[in-house]
Amino acid sequence: MQNATASIFDELDQALSSGSSEQRVTILRRVTDLFLIDADRFSEEQIAVFDNVLCHLIDQVEARALAQISQSLAPIENAPLDVTLRLARHEEIRVAGPILTSSKRLTTEHLIDIASTHSQQHLLAISHRDHLESGVTDVLLDRGNRAVVHRVASNAGAQISEEGFEKLLKAAANDEALAEKTGLRLDIPLRMLKELLLRATEAVRARLLPRVPADMQEAIQKVLSDAADEVERQSSKQRSYEGSFRVAKLLHERGELTDARIRQSAIEHHYEDTVAGLAVLCSLTIDIVKPLMDSPREEGLLIACKGAGVSWPTTLAVLNCRIASGTLPPETSARLETEFGKLSRPNAERLLRFWRVRQIN
Repeated sequence: MQNATASIFDELDQALSSGSSEQRVTILRRVTDLFLIDADRFSEEQIAVFDNVLCHLIDQVEARALAQISQSLAPIENAPLDVTLRLARHEEIRVAGPILTSSKRLTTEHLIDIASTHSQQHLLAISHRDHLESGVTDVLLDRGNRAVVHRVASNAGAQISEEGFEKLLKAAANDEALAEKTGLRLDIPLRMLKELLLRATEAVRARLLPRVPADMQEAIQKVLSDAADEVERQSSKQRSYEGSFRVAKLLHERGELTDARIRQSAIEHHYEDTVAGLAVLCSLTIDIVKPLMDSPREEGLLIACKGAGVSWPTTLAVLNCRIASGTLPPETSARLETEFGKLSRPNAERLLRFWRVRQIN
């Protein structure tokens, strides 16, 4: 083995100084093979020698050859660290992919760094790992596209923080497949599972509820029943908006339909005045705004309030006006405040214009 090693390292000097591309690839493979033969026997000092040699070679070798080296080194628990990192950060996913997906040499800090700076393909490769710390999944859920988010949600070995679950719930609002994957996670907090089911479509609920653990069934069914009863009570009330709408238009003409007035109407649970005031500020009809108030989902109402130009305290008062208890749970309020802050007024106004066109047609 020593003679073979000496021979290879002699050839290495020549390949690095004056060898062709083919010679460098050949030497790279031979050095890698030499390492793989006795990888479990090498000391850290010996591994460092291989690390240094391989790092010099991979900088001068094409991606196709590097992809093969990556496949070979990915399963090796004591693979040379610097080489492993260079391969993991390679811009071509065929090189980086095997390392990102399975190499145990990469620490949580390495993965966070790569996930924070590299392409969606790199993020997707990371999301396939057998185990992921919540710090990594936070980055994947924040930066990842739909494919990445779905893979994280369905990866049983991925730890997800409460912040991560909040992101999943937000993304799942308009994605039934993601809602189902999120609801099937064994680690989803009960309160978030309840919220997910409240916002889910009937089809998703029908698929998820039978799979919910027996000890959680009763609590969830009660939450769903209470929410359904609340929506039914609100929608069954006989309300007349004609007078409130006329007054709101008059106040608007006088410049008196202010943020404070809308908030006061909502705080005092003057439901019709709140709906009418919001409709006038948005230049929408009651028939558009009322379903937003009646819906158990909040996204439409957030858009209307942002487009109307009212503040978050007023928006929260409007949201609370819809429910009998008059107060949203603190975690729900915090999540909605974050969503409201991220929503830009120009985007909200763009959606309101779309709604206006629909109501005309």
